[in-house]
Amino acid sequence: MTMENKKELSPEQRSALLSALKSRFEKNMNRHKGIEWAKVQARLEANPEKLWSLNAMESTGGEPDVVGHDNKTGEYIFYDCSAESPKGRRSVCYDHEALEARKEHKPENSATEMAADMGIELLTEEQYRELQQLGNFDLKTSSWVKTPAEIRKLGGAIFCDRRYDHVFVYHNGAESYYAARGFRGSLRV
Repeated sequence: MTMENKKELSPEQRSALLSALKSRFEKNMNRHKGIEWAKVQARLEANPEKLWSLNAMESTGGEPDVVGHDNKTGEYIFYDCSAESPKGRRSVCYDHEALEARKEHKPENSATEMAADMGIELLTEEQYRELQQLGNFDLKTSSWVKTPAEIRKLGGAIFCDRRYDHVFVYHNGAESYYAARGFRGSLRV
């Protein structure tokens, strides 16, 4: 999947995205208690490149929503809140190195490259667990998470899911990919 080089939305795209984000924000107030939409929207409108990234999250099925506020920086924190790992980001291996290591049946892309192209970060294991406190996610799918360097150096990568009402962390070869495994991202605005 290739994103446009111009990281700016048309007025119509911006309006549609803000409308979708506002609607999701209002339907899921438990994810962001004490946060006001008007302040989030003002911050979004002041950062058009972040709107572009949120649109990339939205267009790949991520359903981004506000999950927190950093009082030190003033930034709002968005995570992909789709029930399952975003559809438009599945069947990818972990990173470019893993993609290059595959001899055959290469996936189209890697999680870390897609995230970088979108201007977002892969959730860490800790962030993934925070997300799971807000609802039940990945009951049928799984999501790559940011892998510690010492694991990646040995050829592995980690992913998470929710089964039996518990969050599980697993390992796999970084070059593996599955139709039911994608990745979730975060964005600070």
